Amino acid sequence: MQINAGLETLNILPSTDFVYQVLIVGVLVSFSILSATTGVNKGIKILSSINIISVICLLLFVLFFGPTVFLIASFTEGLGYYVSSFMDLTFSTHAYDQESLPWFYNWTILYWAWWISWSPYVGLFIARISKGRTIREFIAAVLIIPTLFNFIWMSVFGNSAIWIDFFEAGGALTELAVNADALTFEFLEYLPLTAVTSFVVIAVIIIFFVTSADSGILVMNSISTKNNPKSPKWQMVFWGVALASLALLLLNAGGLQSLQTMTLITALPFSIIMLLFVVSLFKGLAVDSSYYDRKLSAYTVPWSGEFWRERLKQIVSINDKPSVENFINTKVKSAFIELQEEFSKNGMKAEIKTLENPKRIEITIEYDRLNNFLYGVKLQSQTVSSFIMEEENLPEPEENKRYFPEAYFGDRREGYDVQYFTKNELISDVLKHYERYLEIGAEEQNELFMSSNINKRMY
Repeated sequence: MQINAGLETLNILPSTDFVYQVLIVGVLVSFSILSATTGVNKGIKILSSINIISVICLLLFVLFFGPTVFLIASFTEGLGYYVSSFMDLTFSTHAYDQESLPWFYNWTILYWAWWISWSPYVGLFIARISKGRTIREFIAAVLIIPTLFNFIWMSVFGNSAIWIDFFEAGGALTELAVNADALTFEFLEYLPLTAVTSFVVIAVIIIFFVTSADSGILVMNSISTKNNPKSPKWQMVFWGVALASLALLLLNAGGLQSLQTMTLITALPFSIIMLLFVVSLFKGLAVDSSYYDRKLSAYTVPWSGEFWRERLKQIVSINDKPSVENFINTKVKSAFIELQEEFSKNGMKAEIKTLENPKRIEITIEYDRLNNFLYGVKLQSQTVSSFIMEEENLPEPEENKRYFPEAYFGDRREGYDVQYFTKNELISDVLKHYERYLEIGAEEQNELFMSSNINKRMY
């Protein structure tokens, strides 16, 4: 509807009749389907990057060509008021202020319901693209940074409109509040380069629509196919057409009011589900902590002291790259071959794989229902501190880098240096982790981490 109003303002479309909205939705959903079918790392990522750049340019334009000093002052005052009044604003239901209740229902409650109804799509999509991120990174990228940007955006555009309405438009923008779809374009009439900025605004709205729709299409397709990465493209098309049809049906039935009513209806059950999500999140974090903090069995002893002289010599020396590669090619490989032969004698198949860049070798035991057990050793490097380089009571290193063989595991736990291990100790270390793997796999609560089927569905 807002795109339709902008195109009418620019005299591209003659009116805002429903037939033109059908045409606009058809074009936009076609772009959304194309973006969704190209995947997260192509269409969606490209459009999102374009949108961010366009929005920042538009924001800076209004900031510098609008009432700049007033905007900076109002941002500071508005942010301070919001922080100081956060608790009052959060819990206020206007029970003693009946005149404000319509606004409270049409704005506060509506937007709460809006985001609750969107939460399954937004949550699943963000979770999918956030694989490998820490909780700290997730909170910063999803909550803190967008919120701060939203403060700036609302301050710049909202306060610019207020200032223009008071001092230049003589209340014309207030009178246009009944036609909110055209309000942004009327506001741009009071700034330079109106035609250019209006086109940019339309483009931004279009990309916002497309990026919202393609993520919705992607999530609905993922749910319906149990996250099958090889689902047919026609299913994406089906969800896109279904999305467009439902939107047009609601628009034709009652316009924005029917959309808002549907939002409120769908938000109620999801608000209960969100509470269950919170409980599930805490349970998942507890299991996560228990899984990754699990120590090796108490009876494991890394060193016996039998080869202490050789180990002391290794400790005070700094290995170069060729010596570590030789360690991997000889001692590690020999240990893995002996393990492979012994597994074979016990009726189990173990595979050894040698890889380059970085140099590494790994032994894998494949399973159908569990994630494969994997233990590997790779070439790792580390910059030597200047204190060690300059220390007189240590052998002088040839370069400011030390190389060492580091163990790594299939479940991506943190590895460690194995350069001091003998062949038998390497074999023992692999078996210790294999024993841990079987012990954890036997516990029902660890299915989230151990089940190969669950991981395939999640990613």
